[in-house]
Amino acid sequence: MKNQTNTSLKKEVSASVKQKAVARWLYFGVFMLVVQILLGGITRLTGSGLSITEWNPLFGAIPPLNEKQWMDSFHQYQQIAQYKFLNSSYTLEEFKSIFFWEWFHRVWARLLGVVFAIGFIYFLVRGYFKKSMIVPFVVLFLLGGLQGLIGWIMVKSGLNDTDLYVNHVKLALHFIAALFLLCYTLGFALKLSIPEEKRFPSIGFRNWVFILIAVLFIQLSYGAFLAGLKAAMVAPTWPGINGSWLPSGLLKNSFVNTPINVQFVHRNLAFVLFILVIIYSIKIWKHKIQFQNFWLSKIWFFPLVAVLIQLVLGILTVTSAPSQVVGHFGLFEYLALLHQMIAMALTMTLIMHYYALVHKM
Repeated sequence: MKNQTNTSLKKEVSASVKQKAVARWLYFGVFMLVVQILLGGITRLTGSGLSITEWNPLFGAIPPLNEKQWMDSFHQYQQIAQYKFLNSSYTLEEFKSIFFWEWFHRVWARLLGVVFAIGFIYFLVRGYFKKSMIVPFVVLFLLGGLQGLIGWIMVKSGLNDTDLYVNHVKLALHFIAALFLLCYTLGFALKLSIPEEKRFPSIGFRNWVFILIAVLFIQLSYGAFLAGLKAAMVAPTWPGINGSWLPSGLLKNSFVNTPINVQFVHRNLAFVLFILVIIYSIKIWKHKIQFQNFWLSKIWFFPLVAVLIQLVLGILTVTSAPSQVVGHFGLFEYLALLHQMIAMALTMTLIMHYYALVHKM
């Protein structure tokens, strides 16, 4: 009987160790996804996104290797509107500098796929997966492939004779899809690494987090609209919008395609989210004695800290817009990249809260 008990405990320990190993691999994937999204931000801020005019999933990882190949790539870029009307003075060396960031962004995406594929095969062969893990992993790979397809659809929207940049709605879709993939991977990793008994079930708090996540994703969509439309420059002021609280023609113009309206929505949603997070944090703080022995006690203040930093960075980013210099990565670009990074941090903290408060994810 004692031997059977010891054998059972060993099996449980072994299963736990295997599950944690898979979780660590997923957390590494989360890190790589964060880097990938930041590389996407750098690509956008450096104006590099349209420098590679073809999609070659298999051999696209190999950059031009000689002068002829470089000239061929440069010639293809010269056929689109961005070069003709915006960057016609570019030399081959300047083209190489923007080519690098788009190439690196795509290569990192391929590397991410390789890391997931190798890890999946390794853990599958070693028997680390439970049957319940297979479907989530299939979904994970499908989401990754879909993200690559959306990325090419976005790039293709700018490869023509009229548009200087990619379509801002498709840019937003690409960004939100990347965040969804990030959240799914993080949620899966949390499920494998944080045991059920460490979670604090609460329908009331759960509903609050769901509302916060919904508002945040709308806010981030508008942030992507703003970035795609280059809308920071239309009103680089704060707290007012060019000396007014309401932009002229607010109700006459589109809330998706008009830059000033997009910035107006993005600004005000930021404050709505800020207030909602404060209310939620106060509610959590008042009940913190109830979950002092749960995982939530370690992370309850994360969203509040993240939203405070995000709000300040948003103000600094929009007011620094006039400092932009074409071809130079300066103050505005660094602030915009930080703004995007903290947006991801805020998203992940809310996913962590959602996991900590709900039995099933």
